[in-house]
Amino acid sequence: MADSPTTRTLKKMRDQGYLAAVVEKWNPHVKVRNDLFGFIDVLAIGENETVAIQTTTYSNMSKRISKIENHENIGAVRKAGWKVVVHGWRKVKNRWQVREVDIS
Repeated sequence: MADSPTTRTLKKMRDQGYLAAVVEKWNPHVKVRNDLFGFIDVLAIGENETVAIQTTTYSNMSKRISKIENHENIGAVRKAGWKVVVHGWRKVKNRWQVREVDIS
């Protein structure tokens, strides 16, 4: 089974020394995923830093960025001092690459 963008982001952040966890939850009753605060899939904490991450495919990044920038909760997350990024994953020459866009 192929790794999901979320799984790849968890590995990337942990490899960089962050404590990272999936904060997106599956709701089996309505068969939908619910992101923390409406747009966070992974939360990573490091030395004096909290990073809220939306993970997706490279081709879907612009939709995710727009979703976050227009979300009613982005202001509260920014006021908390959290860094907000989108990780867009794609495979290039049989290797996974990530594009990270900071939208804090």
